Amino acid sequence: MEALDYKNASAICQDTILVAAESGNRDIVQEIVGILPLAVYFTNSYNQSFIHLAVKNRCEKVFNLLYQSNNCIYKYSTKFDNSGNSILHLAARLAPPHKLNLVSGAALQMQRELQWFKEASKFVTPYVKQQPNRSGQTAEMIFTEEHKELKIEGEKWMKDTANSCTIAAALIATVVFAAAITVPGGNQSDGYPMFHKSSAFTIFAVSDAVSLFTSTTSLLMFLSILTSRYAEQDFLYALPKRLCIGLFTLFVSILFMMIAFSSTLYLVFGRKKAWVLLPVGALTCLPISSFVLLQYPLLKDVISSTYGRGIFGKQSDRPFP
Repeated sequence: MEALDYKNASAICQDTILVAAESGNRDIVQEIVGILPLAVYFTNSYNQSFIHLAVKNRCEKVFNLLYQSNNCIYKYSTKFDNSGNSILHLAARLAPPHKLNLVSGAALQMQRELQWFKEASKFVTPYVKQQPNRSGQTAEMIFTEEHKELKIEGEKWMKDTANSCTIAAALIATVVFAAAITVPGGNQSDGYPMFHKSSAFTIFAVSDAVSLFTSTTSLLMFLSILTSRYAEQDFLYALPKRLCIGLFTLFVSILFMMIAFSSTLYLVFGRKKAWVLLPVGALTCLPISSFVLLQYPLLKDVISSTYGRGIFGKQSDRPFP
């Protein structure tokens, strides 16, 4: 391309591609680069390219264009802005508030920030990872400093959630353990339970045992959260994993506790007073549905952010220069 043509194209496209990258408009960036490949080298007054702006503003759709380029590590990993910041330095900075608030809970926000930092590190060389900017700060130093307050808030959020759920799990474990000892109907003279031949009693025994085991597991998971060291990297996988297991097993324990309770009422009243079963069955669904409505959004967010597909990855087979 001749110098004049490049200058004219630059005047037309430079601001457009940078604004599109900053706002997360992936299609415009891809179309401009498809027509004018040299547009990847356009920079703003701070010498920041479109990928710098995408990382700085947490625009994952634009950032994912890197997965469509075979030689992106050579094009972008050695680029520094006027302050000596690489894309990893910018990923280490705290996300803009409007992007941070898209994730619920300080702990999950910390996890998302760690995911960005980890993903950006894949596209830089080992030399760049250790390279300080003009202020003498490496990317890891910036991340620790910028996320100090968020880490404290995430720790508090995790502990408050674990404390609340620990109380519930402990109460359930106590109740179902007592129910296993004092079986409905009492025991016969030979030591066998009165209703040991009934299928409802089998359902009670199995449900009570499952509820005891799952509530104990949930209790241990939440206790491990309370006693965690709360290092930065723990928010990436370890703590969310424990929270997932704890919430899921707590839900299972509540479910089987209600089944065990319903089986007990059937054994004691159901065979002679069948009308009791209808209101009992309806009321059994109340705590289960309440837990699902109140805690399922949190459990869904934790599972999605920890085990889901994630926001990073190749979005198209169209090659990117």
